[in-house]
Amino acid sequence: MPYLSTRGAEGVSAPEAIVRGIAPDGGLYVPASLPALTKADFDAFAALDYPARAARTLSWLLDGFSEKELLAMARAAYARFDDPAVAPVKALSGRRFVLELFHGPTLAFKDMALQMLPHLMTAAARKTGEEREIAILTATSGDTGKAALEGFRDIAGTSVTVFYPQGGVSAVQEKQMVTSQGRNVHVVAVKGNFDDAQTGVKALFADADFRREMNALGKTLSSANSINLGRLAPQVAYYLSACADLLSRGEIAWEEGVNVCVPTGNFGNILAAWYARRMGAPIRRLICASNRNDVLTDFIRTGVYDRRRDFHKTISPSMDILISSNLERYLWELAEGDCAQVHAWMEQLKTEGAYAVSESAKARMRACFFGGFADDKATAASIARVWRQDGYLSDPHTAVALAVLEDYRHDSGDPTPILAVSTASPYKFSADVAAALGVSVSGDAFDAARALEDHTGVPAPRAVKELKTLPVLHTRVCEKGRMGEAVLRGFA
Repeated sequence: MPYLSTRGAEGVSAPEAIVRGIAPDGGLYVPASLPALTKADFDAFAALDYPARAARTLSWLLDGFSEKELLAMARAAYARFDDPAVAPVKALSGRRFVLELFHGPTLAFKDMALQMLPHLMTAAARKTGEEREIAILTATSGDTGKAALEGFRDIAGTSVTVFYPQGGVSAVQEKQMVTSQGRNVHVVAVKGNFDDAQTGVKALFADADFRREMNALGKTLSSANSINLGRLAPQVAYYLSACADLLSRGEIAWEEGVNVCVPTGNFGNILAAWYARRMGAPIRRLICASNRNDVLTDFIRTGVYDRRRDFHKTISPSMDILISSNLERYLWELAEGDCAQVHAWMEQLKTEGAYAVSESAKARMRACFFGGFADDKATAASIARVWRQDGYLSDPHTAVALAVLEDYRHDSGDPTPILAVSTASPYKFSADVAAALGVSVSGDAFDAARALEDHTGVPAPRAVKELKTLPVLHTRVCEKGRMGEAVLRGFA
């Protein structure tokens, strides 16, 4: 299956796309076609454990890899998860379900792909004859950073540099990153917000002089952000897996399907759900749940993407994003493969701060997507309500999804079952979760975790308990315009 650039470069194989991360023309790689699955495929899928489900999904999506080698990668990738189901589906009341994606080593959904990506990346390098070190550059709004650092730590032939917004992540997220061990890992705080860090990383990929300097050091650039195909493809697997579980348990019927509600910032997670839907999963509506940074909500409702608005720091910081990079892949679909149109929209966003899709494209988008948002007050109320009604403890990002799905049901009257995606452990944001439940806390985030555990009886993960005493190993800070210098200094 060839992969095409959203901006017009010729097709490449999956291994080439994974090693490159981003196309030479600045576009993102998209599949030229997708497989068509049937109910029989989901029946067979349900009999497999999660690593086998992931391997089969990737064999459908990635040419150049055998299912046998993908299975070996998947078994290694998911061996460190603390739930044997890896991505379990839990039932709440009212035909609501939660897909838990936080059982990996860094307690966030990014582990679902970033434990797999290093295996895909190193195998892809061998297949393409790449002998240079693969230098991973990644911007993070909180969770991608630690997951990338953990996934690539001490992997031969790779290095990883993570940029995060100074003061723009939770205390636990920052402590996870700055205590990261590994001979090949680098962590840098950027004076700015996540969009500044993400824009800076994309600029480095497009900077020919910087690429030449890296090449002179024997390094080639790649990305661990969800703009990389090797990040996106493993995410499709957990949506197919969740649908198979719901069908096999009799929780949903094939004919009625399920709506999926995803807390969304960079649009990668919900895009994976959309690809699963395109492949034949019984997913009906995709509910895009934003926090106060509601640029995607407005886009889905109006067809106008406008980043010219105030940036809000919220209690769901991984969604504090105004430039949703993965949306470009969906725009390519809306433009029906018109790369020139996608390029024009991206240039408008860069130079004018906004663009608008056609009325027909907006109608097609709204037939599939619903956009809604929850501010911090609604998010905190959602945490408290779901704990009170269902005894389910949710982090602020998951709570955004649970709040927006209620709005969707109220506005639409749609009785279809809904699967909400739970993207992080509540203990990564224990102070805000405790506050939402009215738990009095004095001290830091780790004291809040203890108080939350005492109040709810929900055990705090060992990784959080151990984190407080780990030594800080990374203290570098850079201006948003000097990120290239920061990368090069890391290799000095």
